Amino acid sequence: MTKKIAIQGIKGSFHDQVVEEYYPHDPELMECPSFDALAQAVASGPCDQAVMAIENSIAGSILPNYALLDQYELIITGEHYLSIEHNLMTLPGQKIEDIQEVHSHPMALLQCKFFFRDYPHIKLVESNDTAEEAMKISKKKITARGAIAGNRAAEIYGLEILSPSIQTIKNNVTRFVIVQKVKAEQSKEISKAAWKFVLDHKRGSLATALNVVSDCNLNLTKIQSLPVIETPGKYAFFVDVTFENPKDYFKAKSLLEIMATAFKVLGEYRSGK
Repeated sequence: MTKKIAIQGIKGSFHDQVVEEYYPHDPELMECPSFDALAQAVASGPCDQAVMAIENSIAGSILPNYALLDQYELIITGEHYLSIEHNLMTLPGQKIEDIQEVHSHPMALLQCKFFFRDYPHIKLVESNDTAEEAMKISKKKITARGAIAGNRAAEIYGLEILSPSIQTIKNNVTRFVIVQKVKAEQSKEISKAAWKFVLDHKRGSLATALNVVSDCNLNLTKIQSLPVIETPGKYAFFVDVTFENPKDYFKAKSLLEIMATAFKVLGEYRSGK
């Protein structure tokens, strides 16, 4: 049976590229205009799974997406790291001197800002999605306009890449998580986990929790805090840990379940690195 996978954006987007690389068989895509719509699509049942960007090596964590995972009770079952290359593309046959405007997602424009210093005549215009701008140029045959998007968008929509890899920082990687509503069967190959926990609001409580992680030979790869809306002044911690021995992991997990005032597993899966 063909899986139905939700992505943020449209075909040709970086989320679509992750689907292409991660899934061995071509799944059915559901294109969502926002991460909220994506989470709802999985939570309400139309989709088996979703691909969700969660962290970028330049911009950092996408905090609202951590909140969505928690709010919709989504389970992380895997992850995929994608090297992000931003390319300037147009209708075939145009030169960069012909381009008056370049449209793309604000983050893509920000990451390519240095490139456009040499082209002050080009106006940078923010939009909702990288691939969507490529599609618009192709569908409406818009001249004098460029888009910043990935290689896959250029291939799908028949655009010509005027300048490849124009991002300022070349080592630009985004981490995506694979999420679903139904808890997956426990794999014996788990080497990474995501937790959410709340601690007593007293001195040293977080340090004590992190000592448990260290003492049990777990590697803390990410920690983010978000306010607990119902309790002003209190914070929930979203934590990623990696480990070699699952026994060490389950020991740390059992101790933190006792220590924390609230503890939730967001996912236990095999590391994508």
